[in-house]
Order: sequence, then structure tokens, then C-alpha cells
Amino acid sequence: MSKERTVRVPSGWPVVAFVVLLLLGCGVCVRYAISQGRLESEWLLVGGIVLLLLAIFVMVGFFMLQPNQAAVLMLFGSYKGTAKDCGLRWANPLYAKKKISLRARNLNGENIKVNDKLGNPIEIAAVVVWRVQDTAQACFDVDDFLEYVTVQSESALRHLATRYSYDTTEDESLSLRADIDEVSHDLQNELSERFTKAGVTIDEARLSHLAYAPEIAGAMLRRQQAEAIVAARQRIVDGAVGMVELALRKLAEHKTVDLDEDKKATMVSNLLVVLCGEREATPVINTGSLYT
Repeated sequence: MSKERTVRVPSGWPVVAFVVLLLLGCGVCVRYAISQGRLESEWLLVGGIVLLLLAIFVMVGFFMLQPNQAAVLMLFGSYKGTAKDCGLRWANPLYAKKKISLRARNLNGENIKVNDKLGNPIEIAAVVVWRVQDTAQACFDVDDFLEYVTVQSESALRHLATRYSYDTTEDESLSLRADIDEVSHDLQNELSERFTKAGVTIDEARLSHLAYAPEIAGAMLRRQQAEAIVAARQRIVDGAVGMVELALRKLAEHKTVDLDEDKKATMVSNLLVVLCGEREATPVINTGSLYT
């Protein structure tokens, strides 16, 4: 892999003064060439042209860098280093200068359809915050680091979706829907491993969209509703049984009424009907005894 090498390039302002001197010298030569004889004027014109060409050659070396911006310097295909000092800079005019932004960038991935661990088709997307860390790797180890980031982000997201189920099941403790933080951390680690080849580092990676595919969304919604109803019923029954046990224990402690096994069974049945029923209970007044 390529390795970034930071180089310091001189400020461009002293070179600006040198270029101004060259241009002034060119002007002086041309002026005197016009006022002098034929032979002397030819030499002055040649000198003025040389000074002008030298000034143009020197000006090619100027380049400007903004904060969090770098320039990769290459000489005839050979990597010479990376300049990161902001402001007006000057380097060898023969250097090829490729500017690369070091600022954080957002990649808002499109919704992709993929099967989760259980084979259910889902739609998923992610937002990735990334930045270039090694300019040499970004330029020389991959063909186009922008395209590389886009393709590898989608590939990592597809691989992540196949490792988790959409929702928590009895066999799976982690899921895409219930454990967003853990899943996002796992996605960030996988992206970091993939982006190392391109000299790119990940600041943050999080899921931005998660849903069942339209063809199964209705069926999955009904299943979730059924699971919610079963869970609610189970909690109601647990609470009702606890209340019945408490009532029987209180009656026995205070000796409010002496209940045999048949009366206890009837009382338990009535209490469970009242506590677990979906609608309000309708009381029935018994004018006789339990056995008549």
C-alpha cells in the first residue's frame, strides 16, 4: 500500500515579489530595446522575452490550499509528497498538483432491498460520515475513491443485513429494529476495515431507513399485532392470577368467610372472568345458595 508523506512547501508571497521583479525587468528591456540601436535592441528583446518566459514558468508553480484541503504532488508519475499548509503556496512548476478535500463528507445511501437472516425481504439504507485520512492511498491504491466508498458502503450494508433478523425472535437476541446502536457500531467497524485500502476513515455510520419490503409488510404487521395481543394477554393473566391468590390469602387470614374447595373454585373462576374479560362484567345476583 502507498503511504502518505507530508512535505512543507514555501509560501507563495515571496515568489510573487520575484515574479514582479521579472516582469519589471522584462518591461525595462523592451523599453530600452525600442530606444536603442538595431543590434542592441535585438539583444534587449531577447532578454525581455527570456524574463517573460521565466516569469510565466515560475507562476505555474502557484497553488492555493483552503483549510482541511491537501495537494498531492507528483513529478512525471512519481509521488513526491502531500502539501497540507493552507494559503498561497509555491512548488516546483513541473509538479502535477491534485487537490483532495480532507473535510467530513456525508454519504446518504439509497434504499436497497435485501433478505435478513431469516430470509425476509427488507428495505434498508444507511448514512455514512467519512473523510480522507491518507491522500496517497486515496489517489494511488484505488482507481476512484469516491466510487469505492459508495460501492463498498452498499456491499457492507447488504452483508450486515444478512447477519441480523429484522425483529427479535426466540432464537435471536439482537435484531436490526431493536438494537440500532449495536448494529450501527457493527456497520461502522466493517466499513472501517473495507475503507482502509482507500485511506478513508469513518466518523459515524447509522441506519437511516429500515422497513419490511412492500410485498410482506401487511403480513408482518398482522404478525406483530398478534404478538402484541398475546403478550398483553399473558401479562393480564399473570396479573389476574396474582390478584386472585392475594384475595384468597386475605380472606383466609382475616377469616372473613369460610370457603370450601368448591366455593374457592367458583370464586377463582368468577374473578378470572372479571379480570381477564375484554368487556365489563355483568353481575348476577344469586338468591339461593351455591348448592341449590
